[in-house]
Amino acid sequence: MSEGPAARLQELFEGHRLTPTQRRIAHSMVRRAADVPFLSSVELAELAGVSQPSVTRFAVALGFDGYPALRRHLREVAPPEAAPLPQDAPNEYQQAVHAEIENLHHLAALLADPEPVERAGRLLAASRPLPVLGLRAASSQARGFAYFAAKVHPDVRLLDEGGSMLADRIDSARRAGASALLCFALPRHPREVVEALEHARAAGLTVVTVADSAFAPVAAHSDLLIPAPVGTGLAFDTACAPMLLGRVLLEALCDGLPDAQARLEDFDAQAAERGLFVD
Repeated sequence: MSEGPAARLQELFEGHRLTPTQRRIAHSMVRRAADVPFLSSVELAELAGVSQPSVTRFAVALGFDGYPALRRHLREVAPPEAAPLPQDAPNEYQQAVHAEIENLHHLAALLADPEPVERAGRLLAASRPLPVLGLRAASSQARGFAYFAAKVHPDVRLLDEGGSMLADRIDSARRAGASALLCFALPRHPREVVEALEHARAAGLTVVTVADSAFAPVAAHSDLLIPAPVGTGLAFDTACAPMLLGRVLLEALCDGLPDAQARLEDFDAQAAERGLFVD
C-alpha cells in the first residue's frame, strides 16, 4: 500500500527531538502535505504562525543545510499528484492518541519483568523520609505521586522547585534519614535535575528515576532507571506512560509498606467523618 504525503512527512519527523515551535511547523506541514513542497520559507512561516528563521532552524534540526534543501527533498519524494487522504484517515489529534496507546504497549512489555519495579518499591518504602523530585515538565508527575504516596508513607517530601535551596532540601532529607530519592525526569531535561541527582548520590542517596528513555541525560546519575516513553505528536509532550508508571510504583510502594492498608483505611474513615468527598 502506497503512502500519502502526510505519512511521508510523519516519517521524516520521527526520531527528531523538536522544540514546541518546530512541532507547530511540522503539524502545519502535515495539514498541508500536498502543498508544502511548493511553499517558500516565508509562506510556511506564515502558515505555521512562526518566524522565517524558525523555519530555517527547523530544516537544520531535520538534518538539512537549510529550508531550500528540505524543500528539494520533499519535491523528490512527493508523488506527481498527491491523492487526497481517505475520509477515515486519522487526524493529527487521533494520531497523538494512537501514539500514546503504542507507548503504553511498550510500557506493558517492559513490565513483563516486574523485578525493577518491585526493587524500586522496596527502596522507596524503606526511605524515611522519601524525597520525590520533579521540575518543570515533570513537576506534575512528582506532585501526583507525592500526593498519593503521602496516604501510605509517613514522610514524603515533594521537591518540585529548583533554585539554590534544592540541594539544601536534599541534604535535609538525608540528615533526617532518607536512603532513597525518586525522580521524575521528562524532556526537555532541566540542567538543575541532573545537578540535583549528582548531589543526591554524592550525599549517599539511592536514586530511582522515571525517565522518557534509558538514554536520558539523568541516566548517568541514577541507580535504577525505569523508562516510560512520552508522546511527541503534539506541540507539547504527552506523558501518559510516565504517569501510569508512577501509579505502578505507588502500588509497589504499598507492597513494601506493611501498614499501607491500615493507613488507607484510616484515611477513608477520616475522610468520611469530615465529609471530604461528595461521592
